[in-house]
Amino acid sequence: MHEFLQALLHPDIPVLRHAMLVGLLSSVAFGIVGTFVVTRRVTFIAAAIAHCVLGGIGAALYLRARLGLTWLEPIHGALPAALLAAVIIGLVSLRAKEREDTVIGAVWAVGMALGLLLLAKTPGYNKDTMSYLFGDILLITKRDVWLVAGLDLVVVAVAVFFYNKLLAVCFDEEFARTRGLAVERYYLLLLCLIAVTIVLLVYLVGIVLVIALLTLPAAVAGQFSRRMAWVMVIAVLLCMVFSTAGIALSYPYDLPSGPTIIVTGAAVYLAVLAAKRLRA
Repeated sequence: MHEFLQALLHPDIPVLRHAMLVGLLSSVAFGIVGTFVVTRRVTFIAAAIAHCVLGGIGAALYLRARLGLTWLEPIHGALPAALLAAVIIGLVSLRAKEREDTVIGAVWAVGMALGLLLLAKTPGYNKDTMSYLFGDILLITKRDVWLVAGLDLVVVAVAVFFYNKLLAVCFDEEFARTRGLAVERYYLLLLCLIAVTIVLLVYLVGIVLVIALLTLPAAVAGQFSRRMAWVMVIAVLLCMVFSTAGIALSYPYDLPSGPTIIVTGAAVYLAVLAAKRLRA
């Protein structure tokens, strides 16, 4: 731990500070939106959106390399790809006659396939695919910190402003309809919030593992309270702890930060479940 603290405060190693900031900032959105995901039971949909992010990342890197668009960052492709996937899945779930799970699986697979194809054709980036799939704190820059902070503010503001409506959609969709609530509109808003939140931590834990950090803190928090607001607060704090502890543990042992964060969260989740069972 002493070695990690020295590196964290070292002026020549800003990447650790950037990773810590991204983890703490995005934990707010992850705790709030993750609670909606667990309550509404849309984890499979969230996972599909997360994997479609690779298509956007691949497109951004391909265009930057082929067209010389040096200002184009992976997050610029990840965000529209996630939002597009959220809207497509949401509309299909609400209106189409096709089986929902089939469409979600197709969107999931196509998004991943397009991303891998584009990365394979992007000079110098095909070898970095694992970094986007499983996270790499070395990818995080100061610009990413500001982008995450901006997205975080948007997610929190929308979630707080529409809290009661999103709560109604999550708990009792039919009752919300009888009260005149535009359920379809707010369901799509929820999916878009999930999409933006997923983009927040792609660099830290990666596309494959981001869904775990979206759900684990909320799942643990749900063991301590049944009130939605308190679950969100606890989930935010837990997400901050998981991110900080994961980065701190990964540094001295030269481990990938993303999987370390997820294993830390999973260990806490299992410990809480075991303690609850022993008390029963």
